[in-house]
Amino acid sequence: MVLRLFLLFTLIPVIELWLLIKIGSIMGPFAAIALVIGTGIAGASLAKIQGLQTIMKIRACMDQGITPTEELIDGFMILIAGIVLITPGLLTDCTGILLLIPTSRNRIKAWAKEMFNRRIANSTIRIHRNF
Repeated sequence: MVLRLFLLFTLIPVIELWLLIKIGSIMGPFAAIALVIGTGIAGASLAKIQGLQTIMKIRACMDQGITPTEELIDGFMILIAGIVLITPGLLTDCTGILLLIPTSRNRIKAWAKEMFNRRIANSTIRIHRNF
């Protein structure tokens, strides 16, 4: 786990820096910086819109007496997208924006559920109900 975190915190910034250098050499440094700022602003506004819509869906489910499971997962993914959007870089901004778009978020959610269920079936994840 520590190795994975180490790789996450070292490889992603290196890839981001490489991408910025490549894009900066093609488009110019100011255009590359403007692109990073633009994707950050677009992502932040999309996060606000999606977050408010998700809160409204959660409230509607709670008013009807329904457990808002899917909506809470959406809210968690929007939170992760917001955290990812804080970090500067095109790769993280694109990842954050993908998590904010409902269609791609639903596909990612379906993939995560499938992986989670597969691990439970293979007994590589165990869920204990009583702590």
